[in-house]
Amino acid sequence: MRKQNLRPLNVNIKRREKQTSEIEKRNIILRNDFSVRIGGAAGDGVSSTGEILARTLSRMGLHCYGLNSYQSAIRGGHVWFQVRGSADKVTSQGDHVDVIIALNSETVEVHLPFLSPSGVIIYDKDKVKFSQSLVAQNTRALPMPLADISRKYDKNPIMQNTVALGATLFLLGLDFDMFVSVLADTFGKKKQAVVDANTQAARSGYDYAKTNFQQLMVKCTPPTSPKPKMLMTGNQAIALGAVMAGCKFYAAYPMTPASGILHWMAAHAVSCGVVVKQAEDELAVINMGIGAAHAGARSMVGTSGGGFSLMAEALGMAGMTETPIVVVDSQRAGPSTGLPTKTEQGDLNMMLGAGQGDFPRIILAPTSVEDAYYATIEAFNLAERFQCPVILASDLLLSEHIETVDELSPKVLIDRGELITSVPSGEQYLRFKITESGISPRAIPGTPGAVYVAASDEHQENGIVVSDVLSGLPQYVKERERQMDKRMRKLELARSEIQSPKLVGDKDAELTLVCWGSTFGVVMEAAEMLRGNGIKTNVLGIRNVWPFKSEGIVSLLDGAKKLMIVECNYTGQMARLIRAETGFEVKEKFVKYDGEPIYPQEIVDHALKVVHK
Repeated sequence: MRKQNLRPLNVNIKRREKQTSEIEKRNIILRNDFSVRIGGAAGDGVSSTGEILARTLSRMGLHCYGLNSYQSAIRGGHVWFQVRGSADKVTSQGDHVDVIIALNSETVEVHLPFLSPSGVIIYDKDKVKFSQSLVAQNTRALPMPLADISRKYDKNPIMQNTVALGATLFLLGLDFDMFVSVLADTFGKKKQAVVDANTQAARSGYDYAKTNFQQLMVKCTPPTSPKPKMLMTGNQAIALGAVMAGCKFYAAYPMTPASGILHWMAAHAVSCGVVVKQAEDELAVINMGIGAAHAGARSMVGTSGGGFSLMAEALGMAGMTETPIVVVDSQRAGPSTGLPTKTEQGDLNMMLGAGQGDFPRIILAPTSVEDAYYATIEAFNLAERFQCPVILASDLLLSEHIETVDELSPKVLIDRGELITSVPSGEQYLRFKITESGISPRAIPGTPGAVYVAASDEHQENGIVVSDVLSGLPQYVKERERQMDKRMRKLELARSEIQSPKLVGDKDAELTLVCWGSTFGVVMEAAEMLRGNGIKTNVLGIRNVWPFKSEGIVSLLDGAKKLMIVECNYTGQMARLIRAETGFEVKEKFVKYDGEPIYPQEIVDHALKVVHK
């Protein structure tokens, strides 16, 4: 069980200090922040049930964070979906659960340790069995005839989920009519009878809870000015950002957890004017992407660690031919197949070194669903501006969790860099011309006068290779050196233009938490919890990973009183990068590598040990 050694820490989990006597009599717990966890076996409809609840909350104007935990088996194995709602912005799944919907007995045993004080368990009294000794004194077990109620409307056993959701709506004081509108949209493509059956089942669950559990509510506090919010996954934000950036070609081989990008792109290919290809493997994927980019289309490919391993050689070809391409690596637990449906930040070393030899690359690690949208747009501009591969470092947590977003700007600046449209008559086109910036004039094949060779070998300014009979001659030895210097100058220019990270939080902090990518949200929440207990804390979140902003980062770390880095990998790969690039060693580490997301309390527990050393 998670430690409870501190007073309530999460400032977003607020109980009203003064409840009216009527509320106290009815034993209603008012929460500004609440979580519902639905658990069962794969095939029980857990994910779709959680998504329906999340959509209801977002339409009500509540902020929402949804976490889907599943196995790679189609049927069988334990799965769960957690939906966290709040009137305030939430950036992680949180530590506790207020309502558990247990579709089987295993759910009770697995998730009881996460149940908050005065939390409730909804379960089928005839199907789900567990020892009452497992239930804490202040936990409320709410047995319901879920199957019996659901059979009145449909023989499909998944209908019991709808009944349980109806009961949850009552317990949380949520808008039933808003829920019905979500049901109508969810099942609208089916017969009206399906919509009606689900609505009636939910109403029966709602009424049953109202009759039997009125004294046991965990009611949410509604937002002061409700406004429906967008709800999307990180994968959807990446796909949307790519389309807004002018992406015209996307290729992928289905690989969890990047598959959601392929699904979205395929579904919107016609309306968004994107050519979408599902290739036979990742070798074909990246070569297709490079070909499309060479032809002038803004191109993106997506994969996870195993597929990215296969892309390494072609990534080097993009570096040598100076072809702009965006590569999404949605990380999962490795090595090899590892845990294909669990999260990790274990690919950083590979992203930094993929492809033999030295060549410029840029790595961005989005910190949230919203940032994934903007980082993707930025990735396309950087790829074309610096004519090199740009890697988007996502992971399963960022790619697949759902989150409310208030607004995404449709105003997108497209920067295609040094892209020429013609070559003056009589002038030779030098695709790889030596320039002070390292950026050469790029032309799309077919541009008048722009004839050149684009080979994977080392070459001269006009593209003619020097790797066969010329490479040992002094003139061409020098040419190799000049071309290497030219390419790497782009990296130095990119380093000067990419923004340095900033400290967020208390200026005179007792503790500085360092993180990168998707861990930023949970680290920010942990920092709030620490501040709530009198420990001044700030956060250094590294989003622009490579080229590394050494000077800016060192200046921030040098001023820290105590430091702790938070990562989802075994070796502390970002800590190693910081040490390699700056000589600065972050000694205190909280690393997690069991495939599960980091919980705020875990960071807090470790941070307290660091602070009190």
